[in-house]
Amino acid sequence: MSGTDNFTVIESEQVTGAVFDVVRYEKLLGSDNLNVAEKIFFANQASIHLKMVRVTLTNSEMLLEPSALYFMKGHLQLESTTGGIAKGLMRKFLTGETLFQSRIKGSGEVFLEPSFGHYLLFNIENDGLIFDKNSFYCASSGIDVSAKLQSNISSALFGGEGFFQTQAKGTGIVILVSPVPVAELIVYELAAGEKLSVDGNFAFVRTSSVTFQAETSSKTLFQSVTSGELLLQTFTGPGMVWLAPTQGVYDKMKRPYGMANLSKNQGSTGTSTGTNMLSDFFDS
Repeated sequence: MSGTDNFTVIESEQVTGAVFDVVRYEKLLGSDNLNVAEKIFFANQASIHLKMVRVTLTNSEMLLEPSALYFMKGHLQLESTTGGIAKGLMRKFLTGETLFQSRIKGSGEVFLEPSFGHYLLFNIENDGLIFDKNSFYCASSGIDVSAKLQSNISSALFGGEGFFQTQAKGTGIVILVSPVPVAELIVYELAAGEKLSVDGNFAFVRTSSVTFQAETSSKTLFQSVTSGELLLQTFTGPGMVWLAPTQGVYDKMKRPYGMANLSKNQGSTGTSTGTNMLSDFFDS
């Protein structure tokens, strides 16, 4: 029996020369350390699974974050690149992504670092994705990762995402680290001119065709202030938006007394998109 017999492939995407799988251990079998064994027991009881990304290359290549590689087998070559020093510096200082990125070329099997986290796979064709900083994990050849300047001042100043986000564009497979289990994501496909308004910054990823800006929730500033929803993240189609509505809940649960606070109606569970000073003034 080999260690891979305990793997289950839970998601898979492929392009010419590359297969990207998310695999998980159905059950961790234990440790010789009693404290670790206790944690493993509760992880198994709570159905928290250890996962890895496995990539099978056939005369192809992949792009990944430098810290992501775990081990690889086959006729493979590992290279480090900036994708151009100017582009690398921009990606590093504007989006928080790494200056250097790794490329693995050849034929063989690549495993990335195991994690209890969650992975979201995209197979895009002549398209682009814009997503939260530090979410990029790996991609197939044909994908370019760069900094994306917000398209308007309102989204940059009040959108909660800063002036730059990360963009992956091209044709191929992109894997992102998801803040919540993939089954808990909500995906909306917006028609041209159709709007999606979000109170918080839990809109995790969108296609590049979607316009993003921060807007007041009502027609007048007074109505926005008195409604308690001063600024909303607004996404206008055409295109797709992925929401992680449970992200704010999990963030609260990590804090002291977080579970107790969830029983109270405290407004948005997401991070505030803009200043709430006027709203606080009227509430007082």
